[in-house]
Amino acid sequence: MMSLPMISGIGSVTPYGPLAGLLSGDALQPNAITAWETSAPRRAFVVEPFRAASIVPGVKTRRLDRLSAWALVASSLALKDASIDLTQVDRSRVAVFFATGLGCVELTEAFYRSASANGWAGTDPITFPETLTNSPASHVALFHDLRGPNLTISSKCFAAESALLQAASLLRHGQAELAIVLAGDTLTRAVYEWYETAGLLSSACFSDDSSLEGFVPSEGMVAMVLEPAGRQAARAYAALGAGRWASGGDARSCAEGLLGETRPDFIFCAGNGAPCDSAPELCLAHSLGGDAATVYPAQPVAAGMGDAGGLLHLLLALSKRPGAGEALLLGTSAHCGYASLRLEIF
Repeated sequence: MMSLPMISGIGSVTPYGPLAGLLSGDALQPNAITAWETSAPRRAFVVEPFRAASIVPGVKTRRLDRLSAWALVASSLALKDASIDLTQVDRSRVAVFFATGLGCVELTEAFYRSASANGWAGTDPITFPETLTNSPASHVALFHDLRGPNLTISSKCFAAESALLQAASLLRHGQAELAIVLAGDTLTRAVYEWYETAGLLSSACFSDDSSLEGFVPSEGMVAMVLEPAGRQAARAYAALGAGRWASGGDARSCAEGLLGETRPDFIFCAGNGAPCDSAPELCLAHSLGGDAATVYPAQPVAAGMGDAGGLLHLLLALSKRPGAGEALLLGTSAHCGYASLRLEIF
């Protein structure tokens, strides 16, 4: 019987800071935005500035979008956490999967502002490569000299879940021996103002009011190393089983078709850009799991990352150390459909 792909290493650059392995699990409060001027106080979950080379010696990020820089740091931390020595690995068999909603929006915005001000002939050609959505995955492959499959996924609402499913499928079919799965987005002034104009933000963005009619924008990057079971030095956080993604239909049918006759011990809710306390998957999770399952609601710091928040939701849930058992990562969106992944927690 083929072994399930397992998560053996985790690295992240989030509002918790750049870290290898699990997070503290403590709830965070949104911070006042200081990176740009606002007409009145505005809050978000932001990544505090740090020097990438102090975390990953030798990394050069001066011309990179923050998203690419975070991808280099998070992937390096995940490989370190997995105790993987790349000199002992066939790098042509290492895959990179990158999930994002908006891509390198920071330098993309700068490039188009330059075009608006100076005309197309006056834009900075050095900036242009960083406008490509697959730039972070390319930088990860170049920095680590990885020559296996390299895919960037921007699937509305479920980019991170889709990346996990595709990476696991690649490993199961023997098309790679190792996969680095990353998911992330950055927050910029233009993105924040669009959320506000569209009326999507929680009142917590504007005051100390704790009601969550909308979401609080967030940013960050999470990387997970996936590999087949069996390596002697490998740690196993969890193993990935089957998964489903549906663009329509009924959320219950999608999840029940995945579960079959079994019921999970744990359900991890992933609200992607949805209010956390009233997200539809919370009621669905309690219904699917019954009284025996422990349900972990979606966390505001991850919900604010939207399409790429699935890996952060999973990391936060694992950081609570739920114990060994069967788990379901349940993602829903009122606009996009449903995504479900079965996991075995060790």
